[in-house]
Amino acid sequence: MTKKKSYPLRISPDVLAAMQRWADDEIRSVNAQIEYVLRQALVSNGRVKLVQKVLTEVVEEKDDDEKNV
Repeated sequence: MTKKKSYPLRISPDVLAAMQRWADDEIRSVNAQIEYVLRQALVSNGRVKLVQKVLTEVVEEKDDDEKNV
């Protein structure tokens, strides 16, 4: 995993409250929500390329009886 860098952020109380509500809706922390919004803005404005897409693969497990066959 990439090491993250800390950065102090001054933000208005109204914007922070809105970000908190949005983060709650998305089941994220405020910090993760701010990072998500910044990353999306960078990608949509051509400042960075989306380099990783997370895929989840569901693999069906065999029963104990099927394993012995």
